[in-house]
Amino acid sequence: MLIDAHVHLDKYETDLKQALQEIRSHDIFTIAVAMDVPSYRRCREIGDECGRVLPTFGIHPRRAPEYVDRLSELSPLVEQSPAIGEIGLDFHWVKDSSQYPAQLRVLEYFLAAAHEQNKMVNLHTKGAERKILDLLERYDIQRAIVHWYSGPMDIFHALVQFGATFTVGVEVSYSETIQAIAREIPDHLLLTETDNPGGLKWLKGSIGMPRDIESVIDAVARVRNSSPELIARMVHANFLRMIEADPWLKDLRAVLSPSEA
Repeated sequence: MLIDAHVHLDKYETDLKQALQEIRSHDIFTIAVAMDVPSYRRCREIGDECGRVLPTFGIHPRRAPEYVDRLSELSPLVEQSPAIGEIGLDFHWVKDSSQYPAQLRVLEYFLAAAHEQNKMVNLHTKGAERKILDLLERYDIQRAIVHWYSGPMDIFHALVQFGATFTVGVEVSYSETIQAIAREIPDHLLLTETDNPGGLKWLKGSIGMPRDIESVIDAVARVRNSSPELIARMVHANFLRMIEADPWLKDLRAVLSPSEA
């Protein structure tokens, strides 16, 4: 079974049926991250249609100003969600620095909940990598997925020492920076993602589909001097290890067991 650890399934419109067909036919376990309350509700509906989809709740940093004064309303959804994402900070694409305090407050709300409830988190870190690391340490987050890392290498190495896992996505086929990071990720901390449908669209202008995870795996194998089969097995094993003692994700172990892969 392949692992796509960061996808926005709610963003598929007319392509959703095809996307779910690809998830089934290519045997892709898919973490569907949310950007806000409506996207989480849609992800849950999609998850009800497909057992290979894990819907997770989070507030993307770009949405933080809309929710910063409504955090108490989010508690039932946080408690319901088996993992948390997409959350984080964005001090790069978000140019208006007046929004940064709201991003921080929302992120800290989710990290506190993740610590208390022992949940995995899926993180956006663009332009705020050092602050993210500081907060992971402060809140003692044991299982963090750092999505599409492209920041400074010294902070990358500090995150490695902390024990964060890293997704490599569709940009690995086009960017020397991402290829360098993909080479540096320790075997036991490597995951794969597409961030589709928007990941490939942002890079190439075409809507990304679940089967693109196979191209990611092929490219990761090339830059790591490995084979696609070994990379796929490594990522699968890494994700299984992440959830092996997770009380919220215990039912996934049967879905992801080697006999089902």
